[in-house]
Amino acid sequence: MEGILVKNYGQPVKRYVQILDLRNDPGLIEAYKLQHSEAHMWPEIMEGIKKVGILEMELYIQGDRLVMIVETPLDFDWDTAMAELATLPRQQEWETWNAQYQLCNPGDTSDEKWKLMERMFHLYK
Repeated sequence: MEGILVKNYGQPVKRYVQILDLRNDPGLIEAYKLQHSEAHMWPEIMEGIKKVGILEMELYIQGDRLVMIVETPLDFDWDTAMAELATLPRQQEWETWNAQYQLCNPGDTSDEKWKLMERMFHLYK
């Protein structure tokens, strides 16, 4: 397996890691992956993510478990950004559309679906 090149932003960044579970249905999982492909990703969603200050967002999948890695500037405020993101064009439509694939409650915002993880280890030195 090849590694993934990490972007250099020319500034220190914060990293957030979140998890979300999908419905355990191979057909739905493939449709979800297709929905997030470059060819099918809604441009308004990509623009909104950048507008709230997110520098990079990556999704990783293993079975029906998703891991999202978000990189932001040091002065990024998660709660403020997620509140703004929820109001941007097509964001609620996107959340509603994707809820059919996700284990979540109807009407949940992105911030309610994705659970922030706590870092418990790193190479300390």
